[in-house]
Amino acid sequence: MRKYASVLPRVNPRVNPQRLRFASSDRLATDPIVTIDNATFYRQHPTATGPDHARTNPPIFPNLTFELPSSSRETQHWCVIGSSSTGKTTFFEILRGQHLCFPPTARSYPHLSSPDIERKDHRLRSSFRAIQYVGFAGKHGGGLRGGNTAGSYLSARYESRREATDFTVLDYLKGNIELNPSSEALTKPDEDANLHKVIHDLNLEGLVDMPVANLSNGQTRRAKIAKALLDKPEVLLLDEPFMGLDPPTIKAISLLLHRLAEAQEPRILLSLRPQDPLPTWITHVVCLGPGLRVAHQGAKWEVLSAEGVGTAARNDINAGNLGAGKLPLSSREGLPQRVESAGSEGEPIVEMRDIRVSYGNKVVLGNWQEIIDGEQRQGFNWTVRRGQRWVVCGLNGSGKTTLLSLICSDHPQSYSLPIRLFSHPRLPQPGTPGISIFDLQSRIGHSSPETHNFFPKHLSVRRCIESAWSDTFLSPPSLTYERDVRVDTYLKWFEPELNPAYTLIPPSSRRIQAGSVYNGGQLLYLGRNTATDWAENVRFADLPFSAQRVALFLRALIKKPDLVVLDEAFSGMDAALRNKCLLFLTWGTTKVFAKPVQKRISLPTTTTTTTTTRKSWRRRVLDTPPEVLDLEGVRVEGLSREQALIVVSHVKEEVPGLVRDWVYLPEAGTGEKARFGHLEGPLEGVRGGWEKIWGIAE
Repeated sequence: MRKYASVLPRVNPRVNPQRLRFASSDRLATDPIVTIDNATFYRQHPTATGPDHARTNPPIFPNLTFELPSSSRETQHWCVIGSSSTGKTTFFEILRGQHLCFPPTARSYPHLSSPDIERKDHRLRSSFRAIQYVGFAGKHGGGLRGGNTAGSYLSARYESRREATDFTVLDYLKGNIELNPSSEALTKPDEDANLHKVIHDLNLEGLVDMPVANLSNGQTRRAKIAKALLDKPEVLLLDEPFMGLDPPTIKAISLLLHRLAEAQEPRILLSLRPQDPLPTWITHVVCLGPGLRVAHQGAKWEVLSAEGVGTAARNDINAGNLGAGKLPLSSREGLPQRVESAGSEGEPIVEMRDIRVSYGNKVVLGNWQEIIDGEQRQGFNWTVRRGQRWVVCGLNGSGKTTLLSLICSDHPQSYSLPIRLFSHPRLPQPGTPGISIFDLQSRIGHSSPETHNFFPKHLSVRRCIESAWSDTFLSPPSLTYERDVRVDTYLKWFEPELNPAYTLIPPSSRRIQAGSVYNGGQLLYLGRNTATDWAENVRFADLPFSAQRVALFLRALIKKPDLVVLDEAFSGMDAALRNKCLLFLTWGTTKVFAKPVQKRISLPTTTTTTTTTRKSWRRRVLDTPPEVLDLEGVRVEGLSREQALIVVSHVKEEVPGLVRDWVYLPEAGTGEKARFGHLEGPLEGVRGGWEKIWGIAE
């Protein structure tokens, strides 16, 4: 008997033997899905990168502790909040089992090892299968095409002819998106019941036969979520699902996600930016800080009341607060209120008369009639003059992108419709010459999600900006000495965002400090001898999503075009970076933000209101010091009175203070006409102005 004593289980005399009988089954029912206990992560093994690994292979989320329960007495719905550079996607990758964990046993998946998971689907024992990721930005947000079937040119989505690669939404959901699918994929039986349920739950019945390239932003998000749900994961990670969506679509998708989260089919984790609205059904929050660290985590209001957490995340999607609060005396760009537009008597740049865009029997823009100057008109009528600043609003799918594609001549119907650009028709007419696509490209600066999707990712940052003077993305740019110096100035001003190694180089060695200023929350050291060699070696693909948007924004501005078109150009940026871009659009390098100051603010919690001291940005804009402004003798001005601006945005904070005119496009198929209006000053200072544009009652 003594021979086998060592293998007999030890029983704790303090434990009730009756309890031991059920301990195993109870543990399996309450085991967390993922447990991380004081772990540090690395992209590469620390010993494989040499003695300089602290710089080349820094730790990711050091000493991280996190637990996602499979079930609990109180429902937990988690959201990860962080700016564009704090590692929200990396945090989700860690939850899925990516990156090296030290110690290796500090990350585990107890629930996925339970018999319940084995009975449900043995494939869910893999964390990569059980925890699905759906991204809507960067390399994850480029649409629904897969394999080697990505669209080859920008105008392909607007053509009526169907190609072999124009897969439908149903094809995408079934996984039939390869030109030569394997026999296994062809013979794999469809789970029709689950497929039909998911299509119904996400309101995709009317879209199943539509090519995926024709989907709007909101429709694309629903399709991507549906695809992930078909695999029946235990957890669904949604990376910035509300970015680029109009307010009604945000509310609809939020309600859908809430229903899925309550049923735990599957459990939902969101990631949001600090300025994004936080859904009311979120109960717990992880707040990420700089340096790939977790600043706070826990119950929602405890985290949001903590020092350093952005206040914008406290807004609920379903909350009102319309027109509340004291209006600012000036915009965040330093523009005073009650300032008229740059002018309305300039020459016409865009002239549209009775525009109606349709595909077969489906009208996507201009399906209405209206009386203009006593005359019955059919379709969309619009004139944009030199010096005007417009914002175009409307629900996802209302035709905003189609409208801009007509202006930029990416749409094939721009050649046949009555459109005049820079006082010329697209095709020659008797007595009037047409305007070529190359002439248009030289006079229009354009940044949009579509441009982002198709832009060659292998180009360097410098080459990306210089391509503004190219006939195509890849053709050689037409450069001069003045243009080259102008590119240098743009790169110096935005080096903190465009140079990944910027924060790793001591200021004393990276710059001759002619002066220092705060610009968009970033302390900048700028001097005459600042080098821009780094921009030749950093690829566009190496930049984070927000920095890629900055590069395309600068590309749209750098040649001082007659018309600047910014289609959701600031989506994906955090508030500080967005404000820096807006300030640059308005003033160029001649203005900077004031330094942050200490300000006492009141923060609501579930039961009380507390007062705390926190760094806050005052709405004060300063002249750039002369020693900083003099960058190689180049002074970059903001948008001039000779330029026109068209902005598309669903977010009030992304509308530049320069904007004075607006147009709202109705939902396609309703027969309602477009609405136009004028702002007396910057939008953020017009009480009820945003609500009036969207037709929301105060």
